[in-house]
Amino acid sequence: MSEVPRVGVVGTGALGSHHARVFAGLSEAKLVSVFDLDAAKARKVGEPFGAVAASSLDELIGAVDAAVVAVPTVAHAEVAARLLRAGRHVLVEKPITSTLSDAESLVALAAEKNLVLQVGHVERFNPAAEALRRIGPPRFVEVHRLSPFPNRSLDIDVILDLMIHDLDLLLALDRSKAVQIDAVGVPVLTDRVDIANVRIRFESGLIANLTASRVSAEKIRKFRVFGSRLYASCDFITRKAQVAKLVIGASGTPEIGMDAIGSGPDDPESEPLRRQARSFMDAAAGKHPPVVSGADGLAVLRMAKEILDRMSGMGPTGQS
Repeated sequence: MSEVPRVGVVGTGALGSHHARVFAGLSEAKLVSVFDLDAAKARKVGEPFGAVAASSLDELIGAVDAAVVAVPTVAHAEVAARLLRAGRHVLVEKPITSTLSDAESLVALAAEKNLVLQVGHVERFNPAAEALRRIGPPRFVEVHRLSPFPNRSLDIDVILDLMIHDLDLLLALDRSKAVQIDAVGVPVLTDRVDIANVRIRFESGLIANLTASRVSAEKIRKFRVFGSRLYASCDFITRKAQVAKLVIGASGTPEIGMDAIGSGPDDPESEPLRRQARSFMDAAAGKHPPVVSGADGLAVLRMAKEILDRMSGMGPTGQS
């Protein structure tokens, strides 16, 4: 790559515009190009940062060393593959692709080209998530990710839209096999599942209960993990967490000790999207493997597909 890696953003909707803002503010990268099928939208996003609105994806590819793919999920595979074939490192938004076969192909292509393929499971970079690393083997997980009805991502179910963030965190906590999945979900305002509850039992003994909704009155992002004699409570909105543990007090009696984690949203350096962008650039520079690899994204998609299969009564095919 060039001395200061050149970065482009493909897709300048709500999320793509945030990626453009973040990469434009990094010293580790230079935002040089954006592309969207809506040229006016691309110009509006790129011009404030001095980024050229490319007339085609090929034009953007020719101008960059790495790119963010923030197009609708159905186009992830095509756009990311074109970038990888051209030798560009890729940060693709979640879910990695629409289908398992496309995800497998992308992972194989990135390995063949020796390129970074990182998936945008941004909660891994939330300061609150640092609390999860303090828990030993987890025994129980309780998650609530609720949102008011959005104006985006209606091409996918709430599992692939919202719950997938928590599935990624869950699989990072416990790498053992899921041995039982019970799932219910219903469409409310769309033709796809808008609210869902999932219970997963892992080979390790971990039980996880996850609820996701995009038809709620308020926005909630709570992830709680219970281990042996301690638990962590993470709030991904405030970017803060608490770790509670059993300690012996001065009187010799058991007490609950609390550790606070995270500096909150007032600290711009705590922004998960910014931390993710920096990590991606470090991975592209060869400083470390991607924190959320293509293989990680594939594993999460596989579990999400199995959940959707259970909801539809298809059984554990995982092949859609």
